[in-house]
Amino acid sequence: MSSLPPSRSEAIIERLHALHPRLIDLSLGRMQRCLDALGNPERRLPPVIHVAGTNGKGSTCAFLRAIAEAAGLRVHVYTSPHLVRFHERIRLSGELVGEAQLADALEHVERINAGEPITVFEVTTAVAFHLFATVPADLLVLEVGLGGRFDATNVVDTPAATAITSISMDHMDFLGDTLAKIAFEKAGILKPGVPCATGAQDPAASEVIARVAAERGATLHARGRDWDVARHADGTLDWQGGGKTIRLPSLGLPGPHQADNAGIAIAALRAWNPPWLTEDAIREGVARAEWPARLQRLTGRLAALLPPGWELWLDGGHNAGAGLVIAEHLAQAFADRPAHVLVGMKGGKQSAEFLRPILPHATTLWAVAEPGQHLAMPVDAIVEASGGVARPGSTVAQALAALPKDGPPARVLVCGSLYLAGEVLKLDSA
Repeated sequence: MSSLPPSRSEAIIERLHALHPRLIDLSLGRMQRCLDALGNPERRLPPVIHVAGTNGKGSTCAFLRAIAEAAGLRVHVYTSPHLVRFHERIRLSGELVGEAQLADALEHVERINAGEPITVFEVTTAVAFHLFATVPADLLVLEVGLGGRFDATNVVDTPAATAITSISMDHMDFLGDTLAKIAFEKAGILKPGVPCATGAQDPAASEVIARVAAERGATLHARGRDWDVARHADGTLDWQGGGKTIRLPSLGLPGPHQADNAGIAIAALRAWNPPWLTEDAIREGVARAEWPARLQRLTGRLAALLPPGWELWLDGGHNAGAGLVIAEHLAQAFADRPAHVLVGMKGGKQSAEFLRPILPHATTLWAVAEPGQHLAMPVDAIVEASGGVARPGSTVAQALAALPKDGPPARVLVCGSLYLAGEVLKLDSA
């Protein structure tokens, strides 16, 4: 943990925690009241693409942003959670929000809210809308925080398009205990007359999305029916939809699952069909998209603890669906070397479900928890969830030191939590 005093924005955010007893309380009433008091900035935004889903939301947002910027647009982006600094959540016309700009906006919204009950996420979303309405831009890529139907971002009446990425079991205490219930909450972002692009989905989820789309009069653009994407052996892809085939270069984000996320971004943009969208912008955008802690290779201080020729990778995946994606990557792209997996998770997560598909592909498995990691699951609980397979690594650095170093150069993957990913990024850059 840093010994520096909190910044002005951090101090304000900490103060705002006292306004509501619960960190998460899904509803729109408090949010709408605050926005009304602010003069409804959510009605003065550039065109919005609203993105929901369980896995792949951030990557899809990264592809959307990169394509639009390749076309020369100024793009606002709102995502969560952050990894290292809160400022990562708000990108204004291509640049992360500055400290003075963020602190001033937080103080403004705090003053307008006048001490009324409101969650921190609702306040910070109101802050984002206030800034997005103030700073000129051509597009807003808006990521849902949790669920969709009652998420604080779901106050935009008529987005240009919506997108729903892969849905799996996560946040069941808030969204429901079946895939159908969770899909219903995610489909809450669908709006009448607004196109929605969806990626690969379990049939239980796709049936619910299709039903909600029909009920609301939203045009659905579903993978496998209205569009598809195929990967070639050389890493290039073909996106197909509406009688059109677009050959794409290798994606800027690694992993076979990213083809689905890039495809969703393209499908959403083509369904909206703005005049600036060109095939050249699509190709350039998907090739240069960046998103930290999504199969990101690290090359800093932590990586230097490994022997020459070894690689250190980081992924923030943390639920059952992410476990399947990581297992697929280990079985394919990482199959040519030993793969040591370091897992640290958030307490309350489905750790056994996350670990189950990964276990067969890990040369060794280590349970870790960093001192500054928010709500970290105890190491012994991760070991238990692994069926006793995981070794107690304590911290990431200690696990890296304890790895067996004999044999050929290996890869190390740290995964299991975005909060862990943030701590690892801090350590690697220290």
